[in-house]
Amino acid sequence: QVQLVESGGGSVQAGGSLRLSCAASGFTRRYYYVGWFRQAPGKEREGVAVIAFGGGALCYVDSVKGRFTISQDAAKNTVYLQMNSLKFEDTAMYYCATSYYERACAYALGTPANFGYWGQGTQVTVSS
Repeated sequence: QVQLVESGGGSVQAGGSLRLSCAASGFTRRYYYVGWFRQAPGKEREGVAVIAFGGGALCYVDSVKGRFTISQDAAKNTVYLQMNSLKFEDTAMYYCATSYYERACAYALGTPANFGYWGQGTQVTVSS
């Protein structure tokens, strides 16, 4: 049974840091991308960062560049999102997801519909 389990969310003050983890299990076919997406109340789901399995391509939405870092531990089937200098507008539910589509990273970032498996999400709340 395929599972993506996110952890690491919480409440922090603006300027603080959090590290999210996404542990994948049960996949019988290797996915191409793992992505972090977020959704705030009343807003559409937004791609935050995407990384190709095993390294290589990675990309970020402009609003998090220089503050967030996506990385992975392939041996543990875990992808991380280090979030520094958090802002109030980063408040959202954060989801990780996997995609089998071998398209350009930026395209993957903007196309959550291409991600077939999703975790349950972890809440990030930043107070100003």
